[in-house]
Amino acid sequence: MATHTTGTREEWLAARIDLLHAEKEHTRRGDEMARRRQELPWVRIDKAYRFETDEGSASLAELFRGRSQLLVYHFMFGPDYAAGCPSCSAIADGFNGIVAHLENHDVALSAVSRAPLAKLRAYKQRMGWTFPWASSFGSDFNFDFNISFTQEQQREDVVEYNYERGGHAMDATPALEPVIQLAATCGTDAPTYARDRPGMSAFALENGAVYHTYSTYARGVDGIWGMYPWLDRAPKGRHEAGIWWRRHDEYGKG
Repeated sequence: MATHTTGTREEWLAARIDLLHAEKEHTRRGDEMARRRQELPWVRIDKAYRFETDEGSASLAELFRGRSQLLVYHFMFGPDYAAGCPSCSAIADGFNGIVAHLENHDVALSAVSRAPLAKLRAYKQRMGWTFPWASSFGSDFNFDFNISFTQEQQREDVVEYNYERGGHAMDATPALEPVIQLAATCGTDAPTYARDRPGMSAFALENGAVYHTYSTYARGVDGIWGMYPWLDRAPKGRHEAGIWWRRHDEYGKG
C-alpha cells in the first residue's frame, strides 16, 4: 500500500503545473548564476605549475590541449591514499561520456590529484576510465587553490576551505564517522584523508596567458555529480542515511 499522498490524475496535473512554475523560476535563477560566474574577473596565473600526464610532463597551459578553456576536477587522491575517494569516483564516473562533447566545444576537461601518476594510472585502469587525469605530485597547485592542506594547517586549525575557515565536516575534531568511513575505504586515516578536498576550477587561455576564472567546493560540485539530478527526480528523492554509495565495482560485495 502506498505510504505517500495519492490522488486523481486531475489533482496530480494541477499540482504538477503549480510545480512547473517553480521549476521554471529555478531554471531562470540558474541561468542568472551562470551569467554571474562568467562575469567574475579573471586572475592571471604567473606561477609555473608542472603536472605529470600520460603524455609526459605538462604545464597548466598544456592541459588545455589546444582549447581556450579548461575545467579541472580536483579529485581526492592524496599521495598516501591506497585508492581514490569513492565520492569523487562516483562523480568521475560521468566524465568519460562528456569529454568528447566538451572538447568539440572548445573546452578541455581534466581531473587533477596529488597522488603520483602511477597510482592514478592503476586506479584509472581499475575504474575503466579514459578521461585525462594529471598528477600534481610535488606541485603547489592543489595548495594554492585551497583544495589540499598541510599537517601544520590542520594542527593549527587554519584550514580555509570553501571560502571560510573551519566549519566543514572534514575539519571536525574528533573526526566524524562518515569521514572515518570514507578514509578507511581509501586505505588511510581521517586526518590524512581530510588533507585533500573535492572541488572544481575553471581556467581560460588567452594570448598565451592562463587565467583562473572560477572555483567551487564542497556541495558546489553537486551539479556535476551525475546520479544526484536523477535521484532528485526519483519518487523518494535522495533517500539517504549515511554513506551509501561505493565505487562502481564494489556494489554487491559484502
